[in-house]
Amino acid sequence: MRWRVVDIVVASVLAAAAGLIFVLWNIASNPVSAPLGALVPGLQALLGGGWLFAGVLTALVIRKPGAAVYGELVAASVSALVGNQWGVLTLESGLVQGLGAELVFAVFLYRRWGLPTAVLSGAVAGVVLAINDLILWYPGSAFGFAAVYVVSAIVSGAALAGLLSWFVVRSLARTGALSRFAAGRVDPSPAR
Repeated sequence: MRWRVVDIVVASVLAAAAGLIFVLWNIASNPVSAPLGALVPGLQALLGGGWLFAGVLTALVIRKPGAAVYGELVAASVSALVGNQWGVLTLESGLVQGLGAELVFAVFLYRRWGLPTAVLSGAVAGVVLAINDLILWYPGSAFGFAAVYVVSAIVSGAALAGLLSWFVVRSLARTGALSRFAAGRVDPSPAR
């Protein structure tokens, strides 16, 4: 359960790369977000999973307590340092979203790393994203908007953060890039 130097280095590299993807996602999501929100108010949260994958991905590779929080917070820091429209609140979002993803791995006592756990971790991070956004950016929202926003964030978190991260880790493991980690030596079955 203790972090090795290689864990810190690889987690930092993964999270920094994710932070650069966050920067691109910040730009790419803007033209899509408004039409989704206009189509069905709250549907713009379908893009939220693009900011949640760093925690799930880092946890799936490192498999140590705190990895999801670390990954999400470092990625948010990179995004904030490069600059975005949310400023310092990017760090707060990274922290709470990382805690949401971390919670699932903690509940399973850091022993379950399969597809169901990854998807659940992404979904819970989506719940946290939605609650945080509704408090900070949409206070006093109507119930209909809030319900669509929460469901959209959960779906996005499960798909983009959970499912996609799990596939990325499996693909990296097949290349041998993760051979120094348990993630690189796992049974290929999705349930584990």
